[in-house]
Amino acid sequence: MEKFRFLTAGESHGKCLTAIIEGIPSGFEINPDFINDELKRRQGGYGRGARMKIESDTAEITSGVRFGKTIGSPLTLVIYNKDYQNWEKIMSINPEDYTEEKSFTTCRPGHADYAGCIKYNTKDLRNILERSSARQTAVEVAVGAVAKQILNHFNIKCSSKILQIGKAVENFEQEIDFAKENGDTLGGKFEVTFENLPVGLGSHVHWDRKLDGRIAQAVMSIPAVKAVEIGENPLGYSGSEYHDEMFIQDGKIVRKTNRAGGIEGGMTNGEPLTVKAVMKPIATMQKPLNSVDMASMTESQAHYERSDTCAVEACAVVAEARIACVILNEILLKFGADNAEQINIP
Repeated sequence: MEKFRFLTAGESHGKCLTAIIEGIPSGFEINPDFINDELKRRQGGYGRGARMKIESDTAEITSGVRFGKTIGSPLTLVIYNKDYQNWEKIMSINPEDYTEEKSFTTCRPGHADYAGCIKYNTKDLRNILERSSARQTAVEVAVGAVAKQILNHFNIKCSSKILQIGKAVENFEQEIDFAKENGDTLGGKFEVTFENLPVGLGSHVHWDRKLDGRIAQAVMSIPAVKAVEIGENPLGYSGSEYHDEMFIQDGKIVRKTNRAGGIEGGMTNGEPLTVKAVMKPIATMQKPLNSVDMASMTESQAHYERSDTCAVEACAVVAEARIACVILNEILLKFGADNAEQINIP
């Protein structure tokens, strides 16, 4: 069930990335500077690669906002790829521009290359790389920045932090530097928190309406994310140790712990929402792995495309954006209306 929804389009080295957002009520202030600040956050973080030195992402709003406020119609965002000037012929839509420059046929283990070339019947793995690239998350962060601004209207705030990079829980930079020197990559673990959520977002009545399931799907589908956890891992706890007991304080129900991570029975319970995720090491490495050339069916070395050494901080920003979209959808389903003044959250 979707009230707030969006579609994105665009390739990593194409002309632009685009998103169309539907379901935003009228009357919400949208500041492009906030969107662009979020895009800068995504581009930051220790261990990012050369692409971030080329791009300086900014989003252009081309519909749905007038004089700084939403007008109830679909909102369109466009991010132009600066690197497109070097790829214009390579990524051309015109058949007369055909070239094999930058094409490749050797799969990169850990990427979408192999399954994608079989599914879409292509030998040129550039056709798979361009859309499966994490570059598409730039416009998703822009969409999330729109959602965050609407959530801010209701004093719903989010934040994220890094819990681990590689095997290190501190001195992350040293771990990343060592991996870079050895032509390797690192993943890690991060946590996203949303505060001031109303009780009862989501539902217990059907599997596809449970909020924890919807959040898990949104975060798990971020490129390179391999595990999602809400609250604290229950392994090692007994029931009496794990579950968050309830008390009365000043006439209000309170909890002394939040091991459930703010969700019980598929619904928010008023405590902060905490979502942890694990990102695998980036699959493109300067020292390539063994692989297979799909054209000649011979063993080869994996294709190398410039990449980051570590992008866990950026992944956390993407997760914030994805979760913000899920939460806003639930807010509009529960309290939604056609304009901002009609939405009242207790």
